[in-house]
Amino acid sequence: MALKALHHFCIQTSVYEESVEFYTKILGFELIKEDNYTPKRAYHTWLKLGQFLIELQTSKCAKPFSKYTPLSQGIVHMSFLVDNAQEEFEQIQSLGFTGFKSKHGQLVYKIPGGKQFKLVAPEGTEIEIRDSVEV
Repeated sequence: MALKALHHFCIQTSVYEESVEFYTKILGFELIKEDNYTPKRAYHTWLKLGQFLIELQTSKCAKPFSKYTPLSQGIVHMSFLVDNAQEEFEQIQSLGFTGFKSKHGQLVYKIPGGKQFKLVAPEGTEIEIRDSVEV
């Protein structure tokens, strides 16, 4: 096998409009394709940031989703690298977004080689924003 790159994450949402607004207005993704597949699912949408894609979709046949839990198997969060985590935090906060997660009472905290913060998208996806590649 010769994997070349990560192509996309698929995120399912029961709050479609809020999720699209979050990924486009807060994180800066571009909506590149939006399909309506009724009755299979209401929306199947592609969002792009650089070369990275998110496939955003609503539930199949209006079946409800179960709530996210960090104890579930599979992907727990996704992380984006930025030049300055503190500045990105302030920018997102200035847009009126309040869904940040705190760690030990801090919203932006130190990590090896820099800083990071976490936020939660409307559908529950946890997103980490960091300015260090050090692990």
